[in-house]
Amino acid sequence: MARFKIVTTGPGKTDHSLEMETLGPIGAEIVEISGDENELIRAVADADAIYGKGRPRITAKVIEAAKKLKVVSLGSVGVDSVDVDAATQLGIPVTNVPDTFIEEVADHAMTLILASWRRLVVQDQMVRKGEWTKARPHLYQFPRLMGMTLGFISFGHVARAVAKRAAPFGFQMLAYDPYIEELVMSDYGVQPVGYDELLQRSDIVSMHAPGTKDAHHLMKEQHFRQMKKTALFVNTGRGSTVDEPAMIKALQEGWIAGAGLDVLETEPVGHNNPLLAMDNVILTAHVASASSRFDPARKRRVGAELALVLGGKWPRACVNPMVLEKSKLQRWQPFSMERGPGN
Repeated sequence: MARFKIVTTGPGKTDHSLEMETLGPIGAEIVEISGDENELIRAVADADAIYGKGRPRITAKVIEAAKKLKVVSLGSVGVDSVDVDAATQLGIPVTNVPDTFIEEVADHAMTLILASWRRLVVQDQMVRKGEWTKARPHLYQFPRLMGMTLGFISFGHVARAVAKRAAPFGFQMLAYDPYIEELVMSDYGVQPVGYDELLQRSDIVSMHAPGTKDAHHLMKEQHFRQMKKTALFVNTGRGSTVDEPAMIKALQEGWIAGAGLDVLETEPVGHNNPLLAMDNVILTAHVASASSRFDPARKRRVGAELALVLGGKWPRACVNPMVLEKSKLQRWQPFSMERGPGN
């Protein structure tokens, strides 16, 4: 009989061998269930841990039903699939993988910045349509990238990695993040500014805020109106940070010049979404973190986090570190946590 029961969701035949590299030695088993919230509630009644995979959402009802619950672990950066407040109230740590896919997401953000600025999709279409001679005149109307201003909304791990990539292109860089010390921004050659100033000065605005309550619809209609008409908006963070109808209106009415989007407020994108018909918008399917190392890295990390907590230790990454005061867990070496939407 297993010492620890970990409940997760899936089709029932998922290979968990990578997670079990660290969970097997401590006598844990992963029990996979399929179904809705009610089935999850029944399954976690005697569970020691929940391994969250997005759906169904780990609500307060699920957490309260798990009387033996010690930890909720996610194989993602975002934690919007868990009621973190409910977990915190019950002294349950919620872990994520905030530093596993930084380089991939930064690469993707930089790709969207460059492709949007150079109107890559439109240029590609011109070649395919036999409009070769129109391509060069089309780019004559846009300035060169060097000397443009790149503004980061939130300056966590991904934004910092993008700043390192952007610096050689000759960008002037700004950032708004009230949770990050100004000296951190300065170390990356980035000037800390207020939110309004960032929107007004930036030629490209890059969104990196997480899907938290505080960051919900951080970009509304009034914010798009503050941007330059020649500016671009790039989002590789979370779709919930943007009021999508307001962004669509901004693009349709020319308040901004274009957008590069890996995330949307509703995913998958609906077939009638106006963004699909806009040639000044580049869309990707929430794939910024994807690479050949994605599954192995995150699965091993989830296994390690679960093993730490089930073994009585504090996890490497915890989104609600205030539960340490209520917890019987011991700190592991080393312990470090930055807080706020900059992560």
